[in-house]
Amino acid sequence: MFKLNFYYFWFLSLLIFSLLFLYFGLYFIYYNYSFFFELNLLSLNSLSLCYLIYLDWMSMLFCFVVFFISSMVLIYSSVYMGYNSYSSIRFLYLILLFILSMVLMILSPNLISILLGWDGLGIVSYCLVIYYQSNSSFLSGMLTCLSNRLGDIGLLIMICWLFSYGSWHFIFYTSFYNSYIFYVIFISSFTKSAQIPFSCWLPAAMAAPTPVSSLVHSSTLVTAGVYMLIRFYNVINYMNSYFLLMSLITMLISSFCANYEFDLKSIIALSTLSQLGLMMSSLFLGMLNLSYFHLVSHAMFKSLLFLCAGIFIFYMNDNQDIRFMGSICLLMPYTSSCFNISNLALCGIPFLSGFYSKDMIIECSVYTNLNLLTFILYYVSLGLTCMYTFRLFYYTMIFNVKFSNFYFCMDSFSFMKFSIFLLTLMSMFFGCLFTWLMGFTLTFILLPFFIKLMSLMFISIGLVMGYDTLNFSYLFNLNYYYFNSMMWFMYFHSFYFYNFFFIFMYKSVMMLSWGEYYGAYGVSYYVYNLSNFFQFYFINNISIFMFTFFVWFLLMV
Repeated sequence: MFKLNFYYFWFLSLLIFSLLFLYFGLYFIYYNYSFFFELNLLSLNSLSLCYLIYLDWMSMLFCFVVFFISSMVLIYSSVYMGYNSYSSIRFLYLILLFILSMVLMILSPNLISILLGWDGLGIVSYCLVIYYQSNSSFLSGMLTCLSNRLGDIGLLIMICWLFSYGSWHFIFYTSFYNSYIFYVIFISSFTKSAQIPFSCWLPAAMAAPTPVSSLVHSSTLVTAGVYMLIRFYNVINYMNSYFLLMSLITMLISSFCANYEFDLKSIIALSTLSQLGLMMSSLFLGMLNLSYFHLVSHAMFKSLLFLCAGIFIFYMNDNQDIRFMGSICLLMPYTSSCFNISNLALCGIPFLSGFYSKDMIIECSVYTNLNLLTFILYYVSLGLTCMYTFRLFYYTMIFNVKFSNFYFCMDSFSFMKFSIFLLTLMSMFFGCLFTWLMGFTLTFILLPFFIKLMSLMFISIGLVMGYDTLNFSYLFNLNYYYFNSMMWFMYFHSFYFYNFFFIFMYKSVMMLSWGEYYGAYGVSYYVYNLSNFFQFYFINNISIFMFTFFVWFLLMV
């Protein structure tokens, strides 16, 4: 029981911190304040090492969201990880390190300290993804870590580049930077926020425990890239049609793939990917505040969705397949209602949290100079979101299950239920409260009647299509479904390419023999011999070194 007291202590601490950040965030909005702190860590002769903290309403409200969701995840984890795990303290400290890295990234206006938080997120996320230490989690962790390292390379290039501007305090210089610097930042943020072509790590990161998935996919790791783009915002460089198209394709493909998945956590991960595409596309259309608004409102209902999914998995013998979960609403009505509220918020059903940000982004996007393709992609993605949401609802709530034993299912009060209760309240009311707070209600959007109703119409079409697809028979070849469920081969691309070439080479005897001689087998033979030669060379006497040096010297002369 001593172990779990740490969870309670950190839960209370983070909850108090989140309320403090909320209070000061509102205070800063009201008085339009922003503070800049410089902490002198080391002063030695002419060298002074400083750490900078930049506090404004945007960073403080985002800190409130991160701390609030983290506190809910910790109290949830005390039950989910604590009772049946010997390493729950290790898990707790990894989560705390993760939160610390994120806060370092949020509050800093300096690229060096942002790199510290950015790298911290990458390393700790690797430790959390491989927490269960199975083969699949090791592979997923490696994929996550290496994809995030690509973003680190872009950040290091930027740090070197900004030497010529005289300071790493990028927040003052965004209007002076070369446009190529912004391209480096875009690509770095795309790796962290899993946009195409770096999106295969996000469904793979589902190997982590469910509380981690809730934290990673709502307010920390994947939103770090979006938050950094918000901080670097410069309207001239951000109105970029190429990057807009990439984010829209991410939104479309991930929604499409979610319609073919049967793994509960993978469906929610792909929905996170589509929402990240929406945030990115609104940024590249020049809607800074709306992108930030969707960032914080999405964090609330997505963390709730993951935590409810975790309760289903917890009480159903660690089962994640939605085909085994039918009629669960009869046995767990409270958790099911919270799950459905977050699902509806994700769809953008009116007057829930997701509606205010999503609807306003889509309506404001009509005002910008969009072409027809972008316009269609926006609305089709909206319909597809409702499609996979209804499919998820059908399989978990209505579908008559024939496989599983529900003996363990119960809905008694526990800390898991307490955490989802608070997040459900936020999912219902956070959107409208933030709209009033930011003055978005003062924005007057005048649109034709049929365009105004278009988003609601596509939501309805998506729900109907979601119901209709359940009755489809599998008419296509199996490879078609593989193609659509595996992120269009992005996750398993290496296997399919290898398989293709393997079959191609072994079709004929000629290709077999010549392919072996000039292909991988022949190369590996020569590499093996070469490495043996070098090994023999390096363990020999120094006279051989002197002799080869003398030969090279004569050749050079």
